[in-house]
Amino acid sequence: QAQGIDVLLDDRKERPGVMFADMELIGVPHQLVIGDRNLDAEDIEYKNRRSGEKQMIKLSAIVDFLVSEITGAK
Repeated sequence: QAQGIDVLLDDRKERPGVMFADMELIGVPHQLVIGDRNLDAEDIEYKNRRSGEKQMIKLSAIVDFLVSEITGAK
């Protein structure tokens, strides 16, 4: 939020598929999936909803990466 970016945290006790479907309906343009296995490896899964591209981003780089993706500054 300090970067002027709105964040929606879905921490409901639902199956992942239900939560992903809801995010598609809402139209969330950028999706982060933080799971135990990936977090242990210090990775976060990123999905760009517009392109469908998925990639793993290091936890230490995620804020800069998201700001760049959202603002278009590369």
